[in-house]
Amino acid sequence: MATERGQWGSKLGFILAAAGSAVGLGNLWKFPYITGENGGGAFVIVYLVCIALVGLPIMMGEVLIGRMAQRSTVSAFRHIAPQSAWQSVGWLGVVTGVVILSYYSVVAGWSMHYVYLAVSGGLSGVTEGIEGVDPAAIKATFNAVAADPALNVGWHAVFMALTALIVGAGVQQGVERAARVMMPVLFLMMTALLVYATTLDGFGKAFDFVFGLHFERLTGAGVLEALGHSFFTLSVGMGAMLTYGSYLAKQDDLVSTSVAITLLDTAVALMACLVLFPITFTIGMEPAAGPGLVFQNMPVAFAELPGGATWSVIFFVLLTFAALTSSISLLEVPASYLIDERGWSRPKAVTVMVAAIFALGVPSALSGGTALFGADFQAATKPVLVAMGQEGGKSWFDTFDYLASNILLPVGGMGIALFAAWRIGDKARRAEVAAGSTLGRIEGFYLVWLQLLRYLAPIAILVVMLHALGLL
Repeated sequence: MATERGQWGSKLGFILAAAGSAVGLGNLWKFPYITGENGGGAFVIVYLVCIALVGLPIMMGEVLIGRMAQRSTVSAFRHIAPQSAWQSVGWLGVVTGVVILSYYSVVAGWSMHYVYLAVSGGLSGVTEGIEGVDPAAIKATFNAVAADPALNVGWHAVFMALTALIVGAGVQQGVERAARVMMPVLFLMMTALLVYATTLDGFGKAFDFVFGLHFERLTGAGVLEALGHSFFTLSVGMGAMLTYGSYLAKQDDLVSTSVAITLLDTAVALMACLVLFPITFTIGMEPAAGPGLVFQNMPVAFAELPGGATWSVIFFVLLTFAALTSSISLLEVPASYLIDERGWSRPKAVTVMVAAIFALGVPSALSGGTALFGADFQAATKPVLVAMGQEGGKSWFDTFDYLASNILLPVGGMGIALFAAWRIGDKARRAEVAAGSTLGRIEGFYLVWLQLLRYLAPIAILVVMLHALGLL
């Protein structure tokens, strides 16, 4: 059983794989657009503070649970706290991973299709030296992609198959090997785009926008947005970090690895801002472009810049890599459950879970263009969403995104924080002392971490959840 589960070949392998889990479309797509919507600078500062005081402590707690138990989500809680209700937190992690991957794969499919469009010249106007591109044409391209059922299901299948091939190969030969290749390539592409961005006229304005102290632009809603994203960006609350932590050797230092993962994740998010906003300002577009920043505004922007076709290809390959590194961890959570709890072989576990997740994701792939999962589903889900504090109906895609972001992830993160701090806090301290880790050697550091996890993190998660549900 232990051989089937596997173990990281090195500490670096774990850091790269876990950073890959954290680095995803949330860094390259969501963080830049919410930074733009919330005025930049002050929002970024609040976000960084929240990462340090909320996101990092919870990540440490989640990795700690996995490393202590050397088991996947459900098994870990059952092993540490047998005959208790805590294992429901583990079950929630499995469900959350399945739900998120089912629709996340559809967005990743858009990224893959945009790579194809960028290479083939299918993005209207994104060719060498062209000017005066029609933004409406590029917006129409995105709308056509989102509404094409065959295209969406096809890319959804391709992306899930790629994820399955990597996870099915095992921890070292699949997950770790992929992370060792994709993460350096991802950073190389980000660096190339960043160097290019520094040559643009809008870089100085973008730098001031991202790092300037513009507190007059910050609102209470912006603070809550920063708090919420600081929690979600690190992939905590879905069992991914717990599962990856279960493949760590018990002597591996919890603090240094968690800090390294957090720094890599944060660096990518900030680099993404310093890539997207210089382009945005250079061509005179608005930074508060919202969710359309990547798939609609960036093609327009690249079309207005020298070498736009080449940079467009690099950008969308980067998006695809980031999506894939996250999807690997999302699939690993339910697959490791079947390996641990059911004794299945890794190939069987991966095959069954991929088939189930693919089927669950088909309605999301069809959400933009069919009556069954479009208008009719909106009408069917309207009472449910209204009951959850949200007016109006949503598509299957939007419903799953809402469910995962506003309910499953916060509840899972709350459970992990409370379990790590209250159920195993002192036991963890003794284990860390025995291992000679940072958490064991420095008493003050341990006490600060414990108090943050016991009080600040749960309160912060509760506030974010109530706000997202419209109850605060």
